[in-house]
Amino acid sequence: MEQAGYQHLDTATLDQYVAAIGAGTLLKSVVLFEQMAPEYLAAVAQGMADADKAVITSEAHKLKGAAGSVGLKRIQELSQSLQCGDEAAWPAQHPQWFEAIQTHLAGDVALLKQYLNERS
Repeated sequence: MEQAGYQHLDTATLDQYVAAIGAGTLLKSVVLFEQMAPEYLAAVAQGMADADKAVITSEAHKLKGAAGSVGLKRIQELSQSLQCGDEAAWPAQHPQWFEAIQTHLAGDVALLKQYLNERS
């Protein structure tokens, strides 16, 4: 069940992680993700600038995995769409998906930190 205000987080998975390893340990992973995210975004942006679909989809795949590992559901879902270059919607939609990732990433990470701090 989604907890109010946290619909863009995978709270079920987060709660399992917190129970298993503790919120503080998970928060360290979130900080690492936060440090790595600009590299993923820069690589996708370079792929977009070069119109290099292989780079875009490969880097989106990495971002999807990293976001999923820390419970960032919205970023994971957007990255999933961005990595699927063979989908019919991809040519028209991939710029919007990437823009949405850029728009929501910092806020979703802040929300994730808040969620974990409430559980530590």
